[in-house]
Amino acid sequence: MPAPVLSAARVADLVGPTAGEHPAYQVVADSLRLLIADGRITVGTRLPSERDLTAALGLSRTTVSSAYAVLRERGYLTSRRGSGSVASLPTGVVRRDTGLHLSPDVPEGTIDLTCAALRAPAGMTQAAEAAIAASPGYLCGSGYLLSGVPELREVVAARYTERGLPTNADEVIITTGAVVGTAIAARALLSPGDAVVLETPTYPNIFPTLNQLRARISAVPVEPNGWDVPTMTATIRASGARAAILLPDFHNPTGNLMSDDERASVAAALGRARITAVVDETVAEMGLDHEGPMPLPFGAHHTDTISVGSASKSHWGGLRIGWIRAPRRLHDSLVAARVPFDIGAPVIDQLVLLHLMRDAPGITDERRRGLVEARDSLASALRSRLPSLRFVRPQGGLSLWVELPEPVAAEVTLAAEDEGLLVASGPRFAAAGGLDRWIRLPYVLPPAELVEAVERLARAIERVAAGSAGSAGPAGPAGSPGSPGAARHARGRPAHPRGPLVA
Repeated sequence: MPAPVLSAARVADLVGPTAGEHPAYQVVADSLRLLIADGRITVGTRLPSERDLTAALGLSRTTVSSAYAVLRERGYLTSRRGSGSVASLPTGVVRRDTGLHLSPDVPEGTIDLTCAALRAPAGMTQAAEAAIAASPGYLCGSGYLLSGVPELREVVAARYTERGLPTNADEVIITTGAVVGTAIAARALLSPGDAVVLETPTYPNIFPTLNQLRARISAVPVEPNGWDVPTMTATIRASGARAAILLPDFHNPTGNLMSDDERASVAAALGRARITAVVDETVAEMGLDHEGPMPLPFGAHHTDTISVGSASKSHWGGLRIGWIRAPRRLHDSLVAARVPFDIGAPVIDQLVLLHLMRDAPGITDERRRGLVEARDSLASALRSRLPSLRFVRPQGGLSLWVELPEPVAAEVTLAAEDEGLLVASGPRFAAAGGLDRWIRLPYVLPPAELVEAVERLARAIERVAAGSAGSAGPAGPAGSPGSPGAARHARGRPAHPRGPLVA
């Protein structure tokens, strides 16, 4: 497959003005490095020839040649026979265009805060042994169970009923994780070009599916302290959408929890507009110190709701098991949307989860106490070391949504990598651009590691403020002294990546 190509005009637009206190070749190299590292120019994309970019930027051929040479030296550009100069990443640098931080490429000693997921719980080995013991009853078939293991469907249905949404097992479909479940729901509901209501910020792994469907996004804001429900209902009314994708339960990334009254108002607006809700409940079980009873599941307020759940947060992401809870009348369309790319979740993994959920349908008290301690340690370290950063302490979920004093999230993310810290910048979560002041900081690691992460973040922020981001670290500088972050910020053109994250 030929590499995608960026025109010289588009690259010149992304690079922006090149005049400034630093040499022009350095500004071009720094800008392109930031664009590649933050996913706005995706890995594998062919950049324009030096001659074409020279004309587009209005610079000398020597300037552009020098910038490309710096990028090749640092591993951000690779020359391929027949493909010209192709965007790449240095060894050990995580690909920000996919956000899949599951490989040994993460350097040793690096603290990875891009993935908001817990390690496996106690009892995993026993659950795996129980699954193997129960597997003979499934070995005589093909193993492709489009709706899932019946016993697991019953346990999931019982949990919905316990939470206040009466559910039968035939209303549940087991999937290969919540990302797949949400994609199935979107494909079942949307035709190319349809409008969809989407929160911003939101969990970004839905973006590829919506991009493939060429969906038109009507974005609704989620503020640090909750939803602007009047604006949300007005947007729903005017959207002409077929579906709304919502995260009302300890919203990722803000941690907000939508109240029953707010759910009722949003549900009424969706009902009047005849819009189906696709509700991501991946973090619904992750209440930490929320006072009072949990709100009812969104489907209890809006019957035309497809609920998507997952064991990745409450139990373990390595199982890759999720589910869809939907009215029975929608099941044929959901199964039809599923078959082209997911014909059944692994049976053994389903049996492992069955054993775990019979013991604890959500997180255990021990894991909850550990998360509270980690959250409070991270919050305390931020207040002490970085008092200029602002955040709302959530009562559930797995991360803090942190506001920077300046719109330099992409620059801070890049500088943090050089300090041995991987974090996700706010623009990744943006459904309609922006969020340049925000970063997401999960509290899923031990408190001591989180305190160290804050120290590395502080150094990164100090380097960006001083204009020295990118001057050291495993990826090395992008040219002579100077900063991709500082250069980009000075021009007022921060990056706006929208690549997906794994968790």
